[in-house]
Amino acid sequence: MSEGQRFQLGTIGALGLSVVSSVSIVICNKALISTLGFTFATTLTSWHLLVTFCSLHVALKMKLFEHKPFDPKAVMGFGILNGTSIGLLNLSLGFNSVGFYQMTKLAIIPCTVLLETLFFSKQFSKKIRFSLSVLLMGVGIATVTDLQLNMLGSILSLLAVITTCVAQIMTNTIQKKYKVSSTQLLYQSCPYQALTLFIIGPFLDALLTNKNVFAFKYTPLVLAFIVLSCMISVSVNFSTFLVIGKTSPVTYQVLGHLKTCLVLAFGYVLLHDPFSWRNILGILIAVVGMVLYSYFCTRDTQPKPIEPSTQLSQSKEGETDPLINIENGVDMINESTPQKLGVWSSDKDLRA
Repeated sequence: MSEGQRFQLGTIGALGLSVVSSVSIVICNKALISTLGFTFATTLTSWHLLVTFCSLHVALKMKLFEHKPFDPKAVMGFGILNGTSIGLLNLSLGFNSVGFYQMTKLAIIPCTVLLETLFFSKQFSKKIRFSLSVLLMGVGIATVTDLQLNMLGSILSLLAVITTCVAQIMTNTIQKKYKVSSTQLLYQSCPYQALTLFIIGPFLDALLTNKNVFAFKYTPLVLAFIVLSCMISVSVNFSTFLVIGKTSPVTYQVLGHLKTCLVLAFGYVLLHDPFSWRNILGILIAVVGMVLYSYFCTRDTQPKPIEPSTQLSQSKEGETDPLINIENGVDMINESTPQKLGVWSSDKDLRA
């Protein structure tokens, strides 16, 4: 098997793991939040990160991967930024309507494309931009309901979009710049992310839910679902870094909208959630956009064949092989439609 084939199989495996783990954690968290009343999302995410770090530390001791230290300032900055982006996304949901929160999530893809174009000189072909537009339109039709604007909520949403985009771009950039794997980066940044959310989590959850996480009654069933959620989060965190490292931030956002469609379908089929023709139409349009995006990315990144007649004429003229100018349609990914529980969502696919 060639190196290219192994890379493709690894990428497909990473995408599959990301979808399965993310949809699984949505199901688990929906039961934990909606049924059992544990609405402390940010605190739960800090526990996810702590369990992820402990799991990776055990894996390191078992020599399943090699520890590769690099610039500590970059690791600390990245970890704090990642933790802050999670907190801002939760605040955005708490201070905005469900529809405006969905618009915030939809804005992450164009914002990421803009930042990578401006600061990394990445080129996105017109066909890639068209497929992303179709995808965003479909997800918008399927998920966006009401749009109620307020100044504080708008500022929080803007900050959430910017920090999320920068954090995802940094995930890809750091792995390539320092030649570290997704596991190595996750292991070193987890403590900073967990510490950030440990500090802000209880205060943020109290602000959004008017409840105290330390006063909650932890029954054996609640503890069982928390443990299960933390275990699944290890796979979610690992697959997130793996996907962004192997592909790009835009591909990760596209994958996220695929998860949204899958969770909507799951809610309708198994949980009998309300489902309209608008949801169905939006999902179908989003799937078309994802198919077009995958097709154009695959086609645009393949080298164009050189005509034999052209090669012959050039060799006769003593010229060198022509440079093939490929427009790079960069192969550049939470969640279910939130149903508000108080001021927080019961369905949010927690990005641990």
